[in-house]
Amino acid sequence: MFLAPSFSVLLAVPLFFTTLKAGSAAEIFRPKVVVVATFEIGADTGDEPGEFQFWAERDHLTGSIMVPGLDHPVRYNPATGVFGVVSGTTVRSGLQIFALGLDPRFDFSRSYWLINGIAGVDPSRAAEGSAAWARHIIDGDIAYEIDSREAPSDWPYGIMALGNNSPLAKPVIPAWAPKPMAWTLNPGLVAWAYGKTKDLALADSPEAAAHRSLYTDFPAAQKGPVVLLGDSFASCRYWHGAVMQKWADDWAALYTDGRGDATMTNMEDHGLANALTRLDAIGKVRFDRVLVLRTGSNFSRPPAGQPAHASMVAEYQGMLPALEAAHRVGSTVVAALLANWAACETTPPCASAAE
Repeated sequence: MFLAPSFSVLLAVPLFFTTLKAGSAAEIFRPKVVVVATFEIGADTGDEPGEFQFWAERDHLTGSIMVPGLDHPVRYNPATGVFGVVSGTTVRSGLQIFALGLDPRFDFSRSYWLINGIAGVDPSRAAEGSAAWARHIIDGDIAYEIDSREAPSDWPYGIMALGNNSPLAKPVIPAWAPKPMAWTLNPGLVAWAYGKTKDLALADSPEAAAHRSLYTDFPAAQKGPVVLLGDSFASCRYWHGAVMQKWADDWAALYTDGRGDATMTNMEDHGLANALTRLDAIGKVRFDRVLVLRTGSNFSRPPAGQPAHASMVAEYQGMLPALEAAHRVGSTVVAALLANWAACETTPPCASAAE
């Protein structure tokens, strides 16, 4: 918001927002950190937790703001400047974040964004309950597709990049097709967040331990939950199985020139990345301040001997450990940002902040 010099400015404020007077009062909220969860189960506090509940309860997000275009109130802590948003699920989540970014009551110019949610985890990379900081977000939605039973015999699956003639050829995105298909997050900020959290001990459960014991061919899964660097593969289709994991691995590599992977699978991050980059382009947010932390609530493929269709619809055995990991790892980074705000406010990844 721009105010002419003749307008008076009143500064009786909490740390994170300023109240401006220009005939009528208008609060300008300046969040330090915006935590984006994709769903909640029931109430925000006091019942079965979804992705948002631990943040609402443990970070004392007692303030509430209704924002046009959002299905859920934005909640915040008046003392810390931490805001929490429930974006909704699938790629449509980006629409709600875009609506939030355009609300004139908010100034996100120095805000950090933490996308924080559960995911399917590839057992070749980590166990359920693990937490992965993404370096890349890959869009798995936009494609040519035929039924794999009708595909040529040398195709590993029936999915192929737009403009291509083979599934494993490097994508050449046509001029008419949406771009980009992959987003790279701020490498320094991601490394900083990982460094702050890589040695954290994560929650486990008997159910998760019993489930991963079935994955005898996957040493990474047998190790139990860890914090790692692993990318976010996002697609509105809830896919599952070894063949689909190979497709996701190949797709991620093709669209990142071999730098990306499909460690964590979800349905939202490509929509959120699209919204945030568009908001960055019009000066509303800073995409170089976006972090993505996904935690494994389930595996993306079945254990040996179990069919993919049964595994896909089975109850998540890592749900509670994943929710605990999301908050424990995410809140550690949020606390570091707040503790070093004098440095972090101006310069990600807080390189000059006290360690």
